[in-house]
Amino acid sequence: MTLASWLSLVMICIMGALSPGPSLAVVLRVTLTQSSKHGVATAIAHGFGVGLWAIVSMVGLAVLIQEYPQVFYWVSVSGGGYLIWMGIKALKYAGKGEVTEPSTSVSSYLMAMRDGLLVSLLNPKLALFFIALFSQFIKPEMGVLGQIEMWATVVFIDSAWYIIVALLLAGSPIMTWLRRNVRWVDRAMGSILIVLGTKVVLSS
Repeated sequence: MTLASWLSLVMICIMGALSPGPSLAVVLRVTLTQSSKHGVATAIAHGFGVGLWAIVSMVGLAVLIQEYPQVFYWVSVSGGGYLIWMGIKALKYAGKGEVTEPSTSVSSYLMAMRDGLLVSLLNPKLALFFIALFSQFIKPEMGVLGQIEMWATVVFIDSAWYIIVALLLAGSPIMTWLRRNVRWVDRAMGSILIVLGTKVVLSS
């Protein structure tokens, strides 16, 4: 890729990562209820899921989603259902972790990574986004190294943004306030996730 093309790709990916949505809500909630390290684990897993969609789109398999709308429908509904389930869980256990230390067990990190991975994998709109994005940059003469460069750029920017979000909250006055009011924050986050999930299901 030329430098100009790569910078254009970077800017589009940054704008996509910065847009608020269920991914940001999940990273924020994991960081708040567990720790910044758990938030980083969620961010890395989310980036991995985004990378999988990027690969699928790059090799053309995501066209199946356009060819077979029922695939897109069921994955979208599953994603919306998962967000609603997370929202209900947040409401049910609102404030339950406010007086306890965040778990440092391996299972707690695996659960954080699970949430990050699933919130990206159950979002087939990422595939359609990458189809539209890559169609502007992939040329017939582009080799494997160029495609790897594009893939690495997408994964790095997505992971880096959510890692920054998790780390910036750690030890900040914002995190102190959030932890002090964790019950209401949990309820707000849970409500947001339910609304987002319902929107996904209805739009499907």
